[in-house]
Amino acid sequence: MKAVVMTAAGSPEVLELREVPTPTLPVGNTQLLVRLVAAGVNPIDTKLRQRGTFYPEEMLAILGCDGAGVVEAVGAGVERFRVGDEVYFCYGGLGGHQGNYAEYNVVDERFVARKPASVSFVEAAAAPLVLITAWESLYERGRLEPGERVLIHGGAGGVGHVAIQLAKLKGASVCTTVSSQEKADFVKELGADEVIFYQETDFVNEVLNWTGGEGVDLAFDTVGGEILQNTFPVVRVYGDVVTILEPRADTVWKVARLRNLRVGLELMLTPMLQGLEEGLIHHGEILQECASLMDTGRLKVEVAKVFPLAEAVQAHQVVESGSMQGKIVLLMRD
Repeated sequence: MKAVVMTAAGSPEVLELREVPTPTLPVGNTQLLVRLVAAGVNPIDTKLRQRGTFYPEEMLAILGCDGAGVVEAVGAGVERFRVGDEVYFCYGGLGGHQGNYAEYNVVDERFVARKPASVSFVEAAAAPLVLITAWESLYERGRLEPGERVLIHGGAGGVGHVAIQLAKLKGASVCTTVSSQEKADFVKELGADEVIFYQETDFVNEVLNWTGGEGVDLAFDTVGGEILQNTFPVVRVYGDVVTILEPRADTVWKVARLRNLRVGLELMLTPMLQGLEEGLIHHGEILQECASLMDTGRLKVEVAKVFPLAEAVQAHQVVESGSMQGKIVLLMRD
């Protein structure tokens, strides 16, 4: 099969299109052989390419956590799927288990969901990681409730634009930060109630004005750096902050402590990294819930650009350029 392999840690040019052996199903298990149609490209892919995978001793590596495709073969223990079913999932791509920058992959049926019937394989491949991240951040780490007010940093980004929609589906009011009028128009279409141009105005003052000085119930940081620390003053006393980035070592926590904030750290890769089957099964369940939302028109994932598999280098370059609106996807065949 054709696959893009990572030959070493480094620049995007370490990614090469090669012929590699097609994976096969072990005997008597619950795994699926999936013929991949498309694969999502996420910032984690570029970070692993830059610094090396979590399993540096297992090179060459195939990156890509997100995949969408058609079941080609099933293990003897498979119960939920059959050959020809269309599926999407987030599994592999961290080193160790093969990722989805390839024409085929093997994944356990318990970690997979049926692809939303109403969307293309490209849209489905863009979705899993950001759906799971936003879902866990808002609904599980942040314990979002109807009627609450939420600040979402980077609302036009991959995770951010999904988080806006999930927050609105829960019945929350949403304030979000963006960098341009085009992105402002985009997030308003998704349901954002208040939009802040963070490069032009102080988001702290804007959020406090929006909430009458009280602060939001939940702040969701998808940006990192100093944004986390600067967000503490805009969260109400006893409120919640969730970040998907590792807090900086020099983060000052005094305001968070004085306001008695509950801080949540979200890393949706934990079940893969720790080998936690229950967590991976839960991810499949989240994707099935989101498929229903997508099929009823209540949730969508924006695709910014599609590249053929052979142009994975260019796809990584676009992701690393930053300030994207939506997701980047690789298409296995033209």
